Amino acid sequence: MKASSRALLAAFALAAAVDLVSLLAGAELGHQIAKPLLMPLLAAYAVTLGAPRLLTAALLLGWGGDVLLLSDADWAFLVGMGSFAAGHVCYLVLFGRRRTSPALGALYAAALVGTVALLWPDLPAELRIPVAGYSLLLTAMAYRSSALGLLAGLGGALFLLSDTLIATGVAEWPQLPAPDFWVMLTYIAAQYLLTAGALRAMYGERRTTV
Repeated sequence: MKASSRALLAAFALAAAVDLVSLLAGAELGHQIAKPLLMPLLAAYAVTLGAPRLLTAALLLGWGGDVLLLSDADWAFLVGMGSFAAGHVCYLVLFGRRRTSPALGALYAAALVGTVALLWPDLPAELRIPVAGYSLLLTAMAYRSSALGLLAGLGGALFLLSDTLIATGVAEWPQLPAPDFWVMLTYIAAQYLLTAGALRAMYGERRTTV
């Protein structure tokens, strides 16, 4: 791996650590500074390894969603969700027509229907349709990510988990202690695993391993 790639990956790991520690410590300023750095650093790392444009676009659209969700405004939540949705479309196109397990697809479909059905009564009325539509797209991305192998498949599953945690917060369900920490931990791991899995599937293990 190139020295520049190692440096960018180390910077991404440092930003992730600062963000997560800030969330645990209740240091909002640290979170506000570190969160917007995450996806640009991961995207730059991927670019140094020859990432396809769709992967870079997906990460940068994730960055747009990250920045927008730093605001508590309803419009920012909806626009941020739209930015993430566009990123999922990029991932879906990137995954192409590679084969995936029908049994896994059935499990994801059951999870989608069950989760939306449970959340629906507790979501604000104006968010029910957008959240349901976004959940369908996210679940499709999570399922199709397994086409690139175990790393990407785990990344897709963690992305689904992260956004489900956000949805339970919007629905005002009981939350884990430090809920934002768990959302960001699963999200950061998801984006990294999707990136690593995509790069490995396209270029092999040697090129993408420190």
